[in-house]
Amino acid sequence: MSDFRPFCGYRPAPAFAAHIAAPPYDVLDSEEARRLAAGNELSFLHVSKPEIDLPPGTDPYAARVYETGAANLRRLIERGYLRRDETPHFYVYRLRMGRHVQTGVVGAASVADYEQNLIKKHELTRSDKEDDRTWHIEITNANTGPVFLAYRPSPAVNRAVESIVTGEPAFDFTAEDEVTHTLWPVGDETLVAQLREGFQRTPCLYVADGHHRSAAAVRVARTRRARNPHHTGQEAYNHFLAVAFPADQLQILPYNRVVADLAGLSADQFLGELRKVFDAVATDQPAPSQLHHFGLYLGGQWYRLVAKPGTYPAHDVVRCLDVQLLSDNVLGPLLHITDLRTDQRIGFVGGIRGAAELARLVDSGRYAAAFAMFPTTVEQLMTIADAGMIMPPKSTWFEPKLRSGIVVRLLDD
Repeated sequence: MSDFRPFCGYRPAPAFAAHIAAPPYDVLDSEEARRLAAGNELSFLHVSKPEIDLPPGTDPYAARVYETGAANLRRLIERGYLRRDETPHFYVYRLRMGRHVQTGVVGAASVADYEQNLIKKHELTRSDKEDDRTWHIEITNANTGPVFLAYRPSPAVNRAVESIVTGEPAFDFTAEDEVTHTLWPVGDETLVAQLREGFQRTPCLYVADGHHRSAAAVRVARTRRARNPHHTGQEAYNHFLAVAFPADQLQILPYNRVVADLAGLSADQFLGELRKVFDAVATDQPAPSQLHHFGLYLGGQWYRLVAKPGTYPAHDVVRCLDVQLLSDNVLGPLLHITDLRTDQRIGFVGGIRGAAELARLVDSGRYAAAFAMFPTTVEQLMTIADAGMIMPPKSTWFEPKLRSGIVVRLLDD
């Protein structure tokens, strides 16, 4: 069972929601965030990426950066831009991107569930990124960005959500990226109980996106638990902000690859080596249409690559992933790229940018070749997590992205 519970959230006053809500901290670099927040003192980027309020070149991990974020969060609350619900609420959060719609429940996920692997992971984390989010939570005393969770569809949760979304939302706005965000606060005791009970009957939750946020929340909880002689398990630090979506509503886009050089091979030599493990033909359709098919952009031309039988273990849930197949058959043996976390010769491009961006990067001379991937499926993600295994880095790109500042959870409430 999942301990997913309501809490007293801070949410934007309706008139300010579109101005406050911002992209997640980890999809923008500091300069992109600075430009996006320019002229908007309410942007939640002042909380989630507070280095934008300090001189350019400021170390984003300096103590004063986190202190600035905490001060900016207090200002939003003290001036009434973010308002606290006085009773524990769930929140139903809907995102619409074109024809795609997904509707999740905002709540507080359990640290104990995470520790007991009832919240299942599929990625490794980096200590420097964990440190960053740990300090951010500690100093702001808040969960400012939600962890994106998935769950196998629950009829009980679905029924409650369907009844909630027939009502009037607190706010509904379309952001600059043309994604529409809608929020329904759920304070009615009957509906809160229905959602709580529905999640209690859900065997587990899966981290779709936000491994560093969830790991950092657990670190903060352990630290506060250790220094609290009166710890009861009911303190706010024992849970963290999350949005849980039914898995059948989620959309994963491909996480494409670009490589800086061909490790001394000419384009013709590289194609020759590829043809030992792939069928390769020129094409004007860069996006692969099924698993184990790839697009390759090289020398101004797109090619369709189809993995030959026997070049991957079909019954190995990790090694038959396309991202692993590419690493095992191309990146490692041909290009000598073996550590995707640290090798500077490889870059990753979210599928939202499209094949044209891959061609642009190669045509610019910055990269030598690009690989268009077929997206990992949600079912693959859950199967790997259920097996206690880890996916390769940069395996999934979820769209649309959850906005930060839609609901905030303080750790002293």
